[in-house]
Amino acid sequence: MTPAPLTRITRALPFWLSLGLFPLIALVAWQGGWWLVLMPLATWWLFTALDAVLGLNLDNADPATPEADLSWYRLVTLVWFPLQVVTIFGLIWYATRADHMGMGEKFGLFFGVGIMSGTIGINYAHEMMHQKNRLERALADLLLACVLYSHFRSEHLLVHHRYVGTARDPVTARYNEGFHRFFPRVLRQSLVSAFRAEAAMLARRGKAWSDPANPFWRYAALQGACLVLAYGLGGGMGLGLFLFQAGVAIWQLELTNYVEHYGLTRRHLGEGKYEHVLPRHSWNAAHKASNWLLINLQRHSDHHHKPDRRFPLLQTHAGDDAPQLPFGYPVMTMVAMIPPLWRRVMNPRVKAWRRQHYPDITDWTPYTTGAHPLPR
Repeated sequence: MTPAPLTRITRALPFWLSLGLFPLIALVAWQGGWWLVLMPLATWWLFTALDAVLGLNLDNADPATPEADLSWYRLVTLVWFPLQVVTIFGLIWYATRADHMGMGEKFGLFFGVGIMSGTIGINYAHEMMHQKNRLERALADLLLACVLYSHFRSEHLLVHHRYVGTARDPVTARYNEGFHRFFPRVLRQSLVSAFRAEAAMLARRGKAWSDPANPFWRYAALQGACLVLAYGLGGGMGLGLFLFQAGVAIWQLELTNYVEHYGLTRRHLGEGKYEHVLPRHSWNAAHKASNWLLINLQRHSDHHHKPDRRFPLLQTHAGDDAPQLPFGYPVMTMVAMIPPLWRRVMNPRVKAWRRQHYPDITDWTPYTTGAHPLPR
């Protein structure tokens, strides 16, 4: 039975909470000073506190729900781009002319902007890049250009989803690899792997990497336009603020990537072949509030099972099928910034996962060093 319009709106409403960050960042820019702490407080800490109060959500929507019933869920991702682009570039114009904020406060403001464009903006781009709708895919490209990480689309669609849980996937964090080693590695390797994947696709069509069909030309044009606009609105300072928020956003994305698959590897079957991706190859979290903020990204196993499934229809998996994090992503990404604490929390869980799913594997060295042949 199709729910009534009001019911559809009410069910989707919690996922609209992220839009509250726009008036909040405007207030922060107006006030300056200690108000700058509100952005990390509102994203990292507020939703963590709500998780503690509201607990887990183990309910699953019907995956056969018609597309028409999801319009209010889709709309929140569609309206995000115009609001984000006006906020980023509007604040560049404003901050470079604001006498009530010092240099440190201006960068503090754009630290908050980077949290918003990375935690929410890239996540919404991730949702839309998986869809067949041309508008959504275009908006995904525009959102990624705002943080100078356009190649994430190519890397994610052509590399990560195919090779997750193997050494060929840069964003699968290795067991015992701290985030501070992971981050520079993934910045380098993901760009290279994305370019190679696109070049290989063109080669199969008889085209060179330099062909206009290579999306890297579009990526460069969009990112270049963002840099020119930032400079035009705020000069060198405006460009610096834009680059800073982009760096913060990329850091937020890769922290999430680090958490999602840490230490989880697919069984090597021999001759460069690996088992199919299963629910056991992603860390999940059923925490209600952080899934509102992250539009169910924490139901990550189901995303890998059906990547184009829209976020309200993603299914949660029980602990026997998919490994569960002790807290939602906001807490776990903060823990990841402290490698000794991360290892203390996560390494025993990885070892338990290995005993549960792969009791016959006694030597995990090839899985952690990438010594197995690469997947075909």
